[in-house]
Amino acid sequence: MQTPSTLLPSHPSGITHAVFNTLRGTNAELERFAWLGDEMAIAIWHRRTDEEETAYIRPGHHTLSCYLGGGYRTERNELPGLYGSPGRLCALPDEHESRWVVRDELRFLHVYFLPEHFTRRAVIELDREPRELTLADRTYFEDAQIAHLCQSLVQMPWQGSDELLRVNETSHELLSRLLQSQGVLRRAPRLKGGLAPLMRRRLADYIETHLDQPITLGMLAALACMSEFHLARMFRISFGMPPHAWIAARRHDHAQALLRSPGLSLQHVADACGYADLSHFSHRFRKMSGVSPTRYRQAILGK
Repeated sequence: MQTPSTLLPSHPSGITHAVFNTLRGTNAELERFAWLGDEMAIAIWHRRTDEEETAYIRPGHHTLSCYLGGGYRTERNELPGLYGSPGRLCALPDEHESRWVVRDELRFLHVYFLPEHFTRRAVIELDREPRELTLADRTYFEDAQIAHLCQSLVQMPWQGSDELLRVNETSHELLSRLLQSQGVLRRAPRLKGGLAPLMRRRLADYIETHLDQPITLGMLAALACMSEFHLARMFRISFGMPPHAWIAARRHDHAQALLRSPGLSLQHVADACGYADLSHFSHRFRKMSGVSPTRYRQAILGK
């Protein structure tokens, strides 16, 4: 079995995952690791010990843990007497603190992702502002759909660009399910600034229905009856990113969805997503996905 130091590649953006690094400092053995793109990572760990304590202190990123084997005598100090078992899940948010006593043998899957991955989809899937939600701190909960997706990730190969694309797709599906079942309101003072919910929905709907057309900051500002400067600032607060980045991300997501339909030509996909031409579409898609639209379609459809 390879050691963690030989398995963990450096990420080009310098991202580190504190939970991963904490485990690397214990007797845990790393079976598999991969960067999945979109600044997400995945790992399978195996631990065998008489008794060892492990603490996670405000790691700065979210972690989903799924027990694959053992864990029958592993417990969290804050919840004594509650033990793990295969199929049980733990959600560890970015600002949480926890201390664990690990006993006997345990094998588990970890998915590491940034808070932005979790909350950015809140606008589309839950009609909520990203800053309103966070991941719940949950220990040993059960969710058949999440556990099934975790098992799918374990069974997939993690080597090669095509394989990693499929793992990436499944991981995003996993995060959507996690948002719906384990998303909670932040404990914070009343939110200030940003767009009113009705205006946020109006702008989001306008963008969704006009992805095939040019969308400018001026158009959005006119729709909101604001200056371009004011709209850009309020949009970033309520959507979690600037207007141009949100529009680019939604075009990319729409393109990915259309590429799953084998009967649609690449030109049709490019036109439906508002790209100037096929060359521009291919360039932008490759920049965001790491592969061409054709290669992405082949990987996702298994052809």
